[in-house]
Amino acid sequence: MPTALSDLSVPVFVQMLTSLSALLDKAVAFAEAKKIDPKVLLESRLAPDMFPLVRQVQLATDFAKGGAGRLAGVELPKYPDVETTVEELKQRIQTCIGFVTGLDKAAIDAGADRDITLPLGGNPMTFKGEAYLAHLALPNFFFHCTTAYAILRHNGVEVGKRDFIGKPPA
Repeated sequence: MPTALSDLSVPVFVQMLTSLSALLDKAVAFAEAKKIDPKVLLESRLAPDMFPLVRQVQLATDFAKGGAGRLAGVELPKYPDVETTVEELKQRIQTCIGFVTGLDKAAIDAGADRDITLPLGGNPMTFKGEAYLAHLALPNFFFHCTTAYAILRHNGVEVGKRDFIGKPPA
């Protein structure tokens, strides 16, 4: 029996977003211990042409809400991308978790064959829901979570794989 899309999306988004929030807590503790402004970490990036940590977190939440919400066929909430503090980013994460966990599982599962059209590179592309989740939403979500982790690790925050993965559901 195939696994339901709701089981392949929402628990994964919640697990990783919860881990991302905990990584931000470690970033604050690191900044306090080193007597640096946490905004230095929020504006850090791995390469000059990459987004900083703050934008990586914003994009991770965008792909989580977009992934689950588009599958469910609901209008997506708009997050204005104005966060400038760790506390604001953590609130955004919690808001996103609330949104994805509040979606109807049956509606998400019904999205497997739904056409989802998005502009990619300025051109509209249409995916069936299952392909959208597997080949666009989840890879992008993990990319931004991983990049956020890597930025913190690169800056000396003591985090490891267990911090990144967090606590899988039982």
